[in-house]
Amino acid sequence: MTTQAKKAGTKSAPAKKSRFSFFPEVIAELRKAHWPTRQEALRLSLLVLVVCAIVGAILGALDWVFTQLFLLLGG
Repeated sequence: MTTQAKKAGTKSAPAKKSRFSFFPEVIAELRKAHWPTRQEALRLSLLVLVVCAIVGAILGALDWVFTQLFLLLGG
């Protein structure tokens, strides 16, 4: 295969972008994002805290149960 045939069958590489072209693209994407209202953010943050507390309590209770079981069996 000749070099011309190889060149014809391949796509050209995209032009190399500047390192700093990343930042305007990030800003453009952030403008497209849906931002929650203050009330939505507060409600969702409280929901996360409640779920974390519940999961923490469940894991703490399981840890205590297994610790007591381990001590009871002579560990």
